[in-house]
Amino acid sequence: MSERPYVLFCDNTCDLPAERLEKMECRIMPLSFQIDGQTYSTEEISMEEFYKRMREDAVTKTSQINVGDYERVFSEELEKGNDILYLAFSSGLSGSYNSAVIARTELLEKYPNARIEIVDSLSASSGEGLMLIYAEMKKREGYTLDQLVKWLEDNKLTFCHVFTVDDLKYLFRGGRVSRAAAIAGTMLGIKPVLNVDDEGHLIPQGKVRGRTASIKKLGEMISERCGDFENPVVTISHGDCIEDANAAADMMREIFGKRTEVIIAYTGPVIGAHSGPGTLALFFRGAQR
Repeated sequence: MSERPYVLFCDNTCDLPAERLEKMECRIMPLSFQIDGQTYSTEEISMEEFYKRMREDAVTKTSQINVGDYERVFSEELEKGNDILYLAFSSGLSGSYNSAVIARTELLEKYPNARIEIVDSLSASSGEGLMLIYAEMKKREGYTLDQLVKWLEDNKLTFCHVFTVDDLKYLFRGGRVSRAAAIAGTMLGIKPVLNVDDEGHLIPQGKVRGRTASIKKLGEMISERCGDFENPVVTISHGDCIEDANAAADMMREIFGKRTEVIIAYTGPVIGAHSGPGTLALFFRGAQR
């Protein structure tokens, strides 16, 4: 009996440019977000408008994907005879992964011959996107479902995330820093630098004064972590600060080589709602997170 074809799924938290996703063989699951109580999809509002509203102090909230949505969308592929590999937004940052696991249990009762493999990416934003790029590439190369699941599980902790934010108040709203730290940091121009750890959580790595110093610190963190990994492609996401993203791209080419492809995209609304305008995040493969 020949192996069934499978479809690769990911989330809109992967923060890759639309033109890149359109060329990739994958399906995207949408997490929703709210601005001042009104629910939007990413097609209904531009990123420029989203960050403009945030700068005007709009209240932003996000919602995880529910079990019913997973069942509905996954069923579309199962009905066609396809299996599923879902690369999920970090369980350390969202409950969506757990919802997908519940949906899988329900669906396999109805489709006992199907396979639904769920990989917790332990990643976010364009770090999840970078992992998706590799996964989709290897699927095109002919990796079977088992081979790709194993590769992702063996390699997911090599996808490194380092980032800084411009205004601490958004991390305060998300419970990442205290009110006192947020007020003091804003007054003193303090910019925290953070990474994502092996459990997929955001971890502060230090504080520097000023934007230029924070970007330089990100470069130092990359050099400390990259080891001997080649990085033919890296990703950057930004919270409406394209000039900083372009400067960071130049820095990453200096670290990894001029031939490295640097993909730059907006930090999407699901992540941006918690990190705020001015977020700058750099993603690459390395020896340690």
